[in-house]
Amino acid sequence: MKLNSKIQGLLAATALFCCSVQTQAADIPEEYSTGGYFIGAQAYSFNRYTLFEAIEKNASAGGKVIEFFPGQRISSDIEQGVGPGISDENIQKIKDKLAKYNMKVVNFGVTGAGDENGYRAIFEFCKKLDIRAFSCEPAKEHLPILDKLVKEYDIMVGIHNHPRQPNNPNYWVWDPVAVYNAVKDLDPRIGAAADTGHWIRSGFNPIYCLRVLEGRLISLHMKDLHEFSGGGHDVPYGTGVSNIPAILDELDRQEFKGNISIEYEYNWDHSVPEIAQCIGFVRGYGTAKKR
Repeated sequence: MKLNSKIQGLLAATALFCCSVQTQAADIPEEYSTGGYFIGAQAYSFNRYTLFEAIEKNASAGGKVIEFFPGQRISSDIEQGVGPGISDENIQKIKDKLAKYNMKVVNFGVTGAGDENGYRAIFEFCKKLDIRAFSCEPAKEHLPILDKLVKEYDIMVGIHNHPRQPNNPNYWVWDPVAVYNAVKDLDPRIGAAADTGHWIRSGFNPIYCLRVLEGRLISLHMKDLHEFSGGGHDVPYGTGVSNIPAILDELDRQEFKGNISIEYEYNWDHSVPEIAQCIGFVRGYGTAKKR
């Protein structure tokens, strides 16, 4: 049976489109989920400790995934910091430490670079540790570099937000609308590494921000704050003003498959019980929704 030229053209276009779609960064394996979410600590929560201690503390709090931050000393007997340039020997030691606790590193940041070579070094580091994504606060002129490198490395990039800087007009990443507009025409592996606490500190409703960025959420720093203000500090999930259940419901609606990191920037020396409470809240909430 012969197809008319119009149908042949449509099939050819479809085939071309399918071939042109880039391979997407791998999903996080389900074995690392907790209550249906990939949640664990941002190692910055334990920045007064080594990376190996952060992994241990995350495990004791119930975290199955972890986000590394740049420069953290690896261990008491390894002075090298986490990031590009790390030796292959120390890469293997980190892998062995993660395997001991059946834990996966899924993100790295917040980091950045000044040129393509600098960003390429970050991608190379993430590739060695099989890290799915890294977060950064790039200058807009660096977005074409990131667009190029995500295709080459198949590693995702999330644009992170800190609070608004009224005296710095060049600081643009605090605004979810600006982030969405900057990435919407780029490779889908470039999106937002959203910090819900910093949105609140900028005066935003996190649910509004998540909806603005729908389809472009790579990862989350999910925070519950004790008050809706620039001075709000972290509290265990469900005890603050951030409406964590509504955030989780919105992530479910969007079928979000990225990681949720707990960057707990309070009670620094004794935060493990509070981080465990956060993970427990998400575990319980997710389990209840499945019933």
